Amino acid sequence: MQESTYGPGRPTVDDSTAPGGDVDRRTLRKAITGSAMGNATEWFDYGVYATTATYLTQNFFPGHLGSLGTMLGFAISFVLRPLGGMIWGPLGDRLGRKAVLATTILLMSGATALIAAIPSYASIGIMAPILLIALRVVQGFSTGGEYGGAATFMAESAPDDKRGRYGSFLEFGTLGGFAAGTAVVMLCELMISDDDMAAWGWRIPFLIALPLGLVGWYLRSKLDESPVFNEVAAQGDSQDSILGGLADLLKNYWRPILVLTGMVVALNVVNYTLLTYQPTYLESTLGLSTQSTTIIVLVGELVMMACIPFFGRWSDTLGRKPMWWASLIGLLVAAVPMYWLMARGFVWALIAFAVLGLLYLPQLATISATFPAMFPTQVRYAGFAIGYNVSTALFGGTAPLVNDAVIHATGWNLFPAIYMMGACVIGLVSVAFLRETAGVSLRGTSIPGEAEEEAKPEPASA
Repeated sequence: MQESTYGPGRPTVDDSTAPGGDVDRRTLRKAITGSAMGNATEWFDYGVYATTATYLTQNFFPGHLGSLGTMLGFAISFVLRPLGGMIWGPLGDRLGRKAVLATTILLMSGATALIAAIPSYASIGIMAPILLIALRVVQGFSTGGEYGGAATFMAESAPDDKRGRYGSFLEFGTLGGFAAGTAVVMLCELMISDDDMAAWGWRIPFLIALPLGLVGWYLRSKLDESPVFNEVAAQGDSQDSILGGLADLLKNYWRPILVLTGMVVALNVVNYTLLTYQPTYLESTLGLSTQSTTIIVLVGELVMMACIPFFGRWSDTLGRKPMWWASLIGLLVAAVPMYWLMARGFVWALIAFAVLGLLYLPQLATISATFPAMFPTQVRYAGFAIGYNVSTALFGGTAPLVNDAVIHATGWNLFPAIYMMGACVIGLVSVAFLRETAGVSLRGTSIPGEAEEEAKPEPASA
């Protein structure tokens, strides 16, 4: 029995027919579409929420709270994400990836659509922000199982030597959902008067989440289960219970959880600062118009979407660690100059946002290739979901709130850049402990890449 340096390993299965070999293209396309659709639905909500922040403030948080209340409504959705990860993750390792993913997308899209039905503060008083926050909590709970499951399913369905390439389409869905949310709000602003947009037009984009979710549910219900999970389940090595799987994970695989958590600090502080807080920052702090802000974010997201498959493909050749090193160091160097440039005007803000977005892509493009490969199959879903969501709840979802609060308190407009730099330092330390898994099989019940690393000959002594 092979022992793991992170925890006890079990014999791996024969790799002769691993996903790195022949993969049915139709099945792979279905897996990509089903996984990416859920991610797009999740981030459609975030895109809509971020772009309608001004309208949400007017309708739900009038008075002294202002945009801080709206950012709190955003951050609160992350409170139950770790709990969602602790429930959905072990369920996915016990019952399979497919059933959990079909359930979470319905919860997520339903809660988003119901936001459109909440009366304003002027109509029902304090119950308006309470209902908004309650629905954001439901979204957070369902998202706790959504992202980790989608990335795990994608990674286990892709060929080993093309996991970065195909996994990047999951993040293409992320950016696509966010861009679609931003574009829908911009279209509504062009077609509806300012007064009507503030009164009721902002509700339309939230309603669109329901048909998106139903399409995603249909696609996921037609998926085949992950072949990697099926093999482990057939051998009787899947988890016997939710609590047993959770105990196994925390006892034997705490080290990869810590590494993943540190990397996600950098990943999500940058993510939620750039993609979620940016509209509020450009409008409230720098004084750009709502439409100018929307254009900047939308153009930046479209540029990122066009480039992300290339970064995913490069990671299959160069490795995951070099991509992360390049991204973290690039952001560390460029954050302050680019945020200084944003204050020079519309064109400079557009350029600076695009530069930071491109520097962020090597991280974003490789998430679903990097993080699932840190855990063996029987705890992969839970390991990803718990580590990712705990870090996201503490540092990702709170990033807009922290940025907004510090700028309001100090007037220091460069704080978001400093915050991103601090997160990148944490990420750099964590990446130093990451095992390279490009091209490594995810099959079996040992940590991917561990056997290959242990088999390397010791360097000859002088």
